Amino acid sequence: MGTSRMFRIFVVLGSAFMILLIIFYWDDVGASHLYLNTPVSPGPKIPHPQPQQRTQTSRTPSFLSDIDAFVNQFLEPGTGEPTDAVPAETSNQSDKAEERYIPRREWKIHLTPVAAELRERQEQRRKLLQEMCANDSVVFPGKNRSFDDIPNKELDHLIVDDRHGIIYCYVPKVACSNWKRIMIILSESLLHDGVPQRDPLAISRDLVHNSSMHFTFNKFWKRYGKFARHLMKVKLKKYTKFIFVRDPFVRLISAYRNKFEMRNEDFYRRFAQVMLRRYANQPTPPASVDEAFTVGIHPSFSHFIQYLLDPQTEKEMPFNEHWRQVYRLCHPCQIQYDFVGHLETAEEDAEHLLRQLRVDNVVEFPTSHRNLTASSWETDWFSTVPIEARKELYKLYEPDFRLFGYDKPDSILNE
Repeated sequence: MGTSRMFRIFVVLGSAFMILLIIFYWDDVGASHLYLNTPVSPGPKIPHPQPQQRTQTSRTPSFLSDIDAFVNQFLEPGTGEPTDAVPAETSNQSDKAEERYIPRREWKIHLTPVAAELRERQEQRRKLLQEMCANDSVVFPGKNRSFDDIPNKELDHLIVDDRHGIIYCYVPKVACSNWKRIMIILSESLLHDGVPQRDPLAISRDLVHNSSMHFTFNKFWKRYGKFARHLMKVKLKKYTKFIFVRDPFVRLISAYRNKFEMRNEDFYRRFAQVMLRRYANQPTPPASVDEAFTVGIHPSFSHFIQYLLDPQTEKEMPFNEHWRQVYRLCHPCQIQYDFVGHLETAEEDAEHLLRQLRVDNVVEFPTSHRNLTASSWETDWFSTVPIEARKELYKLYEPDFRLFGYDKPDSILNE
């Protein structure tokens, strides 16, 4: 009994000693250690070594962690002007994650505000969208349906970046490859040597267009189940939503050049062979694109327009995304976009947008002048298309012209 009692006394005294030691240590060292590691400015943070090797793609967050990130860490994007107070956190990204592996470039200091003309440009574009959506003279399928009535599959072009609170609706043939690269970098879904990729041009086209690299609205159902639509609406309300568009007829020319004047086996088999059989008097077109190009056979631009106007085309399947109307891809009357970029002003618009999102210190938009289609070429391209077909084509794409402020191409329609 005596030994047991002495042991209990020893345990109590030892515990008291450890408590006193912890208290003294905290008073002398703990508080200062805490403040030494608390950032006092939003400047660059020193990356710390990784305790474990990361896999090549970032782990998909769980349902609860994603909800927590959204509710607790969401930051309303600022205007990007020097008068804005810069918070310690400039994204949804956690401080620990940033300290581990994100070496930020030197923080940019904007000495001047965003040009008034750029702000006015955006205001006019957003206002035009609202007016056209409320204008009864602008009629197109699905215009007046609610967001809940849009099938999930039709929301597959809305890419979400929860880390920065951004939603991008991509439109093929409107610099979407480079904007997808930007979204991959911001979402940190691609790693290079264990750290997030930071160079847009280092991301290959195969990865850019790999659907697994992007979290879209169409994937919400698998992740969130019955909460999917509710979370879509919450994020549409809170996040910054942007879209880039271009002149609809020029976009069609660009799609034709890229998919039918270049060797593309998939588009040849799915579309070119159909056009050749129906409109080019080729009942048995070559079996492959290489064979077709060897003998100089491919559908003309006029055949392509015939295909778009043929009622049988949409009966068989919806328009391919490369020539589907923007109003069908991005639902501008159901989604109030915060930023509307035009390819014709891409350089100014991209800089303005990245600055508004406060990510211009993280990534720059890679400009490219490769294989551009100029608006001035429209007359030449449509010279082989009959006038009546041109007018029918305009009716097909008129909503895009009017929604996004592109002039009616009278020189093409009235020749």
